[in-house]
Amino acid sequence: MQRSTAEILREYGPFPGVDCVHGVSFDGRQVWMATGTKLHAFDPSNGEMLNSLNVAADAGTAFDGKHLFQIAEAVIRKIDPKTGEVLATIPAPGDGGDSGLAWAEGSLWVGQHRGRKIHQVDPETGTVLRTIESECFVTGVTWVDGELWHGTWQDGQSDLRRLDPQTGELLERLEMPPGVGVSGLESDGGDRFFCGGGNSGMVRVVRYPGKA
Repeated sequence: MQRSTAEILREYGPFPGVDCVHGVSFDGRQVWMATGTKLHAFDPSNGEMLNSLNVAADAGTAFDGKHLFQIAEAVIRKIDPKTGEVLATIPAPGDGGDSGLAWAEGSLWVGQHRGRKIHQVDPETGTVLRTIESECFVTGVTWVDGELWHGTWQDGQSDLRRLDPQTGELLERLEMPPGVGVSGLESDGGDRFFCGGGNSGMVRVVRYPGKA
């Protein structure tokens, strides 16, 4: 198992009116962040706020190339990012205990916080297709270059973990500095992770280490 210290490249925020950042996602241009009662989007080149949607948003966020998906309480909502209209709703597998959310390979991947699990979910029905177990609490979830990563935040410590998507074996850890937590996680598809910072109101950029 590889173990190293996370390299923080940049910090955004705190943002006006944002007390807590839950899930984060990236649509190729904007970084979306779930802040409880709204979804906000900002420009990662300068941190400027670009958009806000009045949607319940207290956990993970994902983008499938066209739509946003947002966990709130015990449901996952499919959202039009231009209007904020809720197009569909499916049950969340953790019945209110879910945290992270990602889109990959035509499925939603849902982190179950205290359940220490990641579920592959059918985006049309909410059916759980398979489950991967982790040894730590699961916050944000993301895929990058065929690798499955999730955030942890437990007992005042936080890190990013790469798991074997077949067995759940821990392959790599990026340890966050003391006092810096990861609530949401998203890859930009390149060399950056966007990390929600919980009640700090921040979003941080962590360098993706790439394949060994």
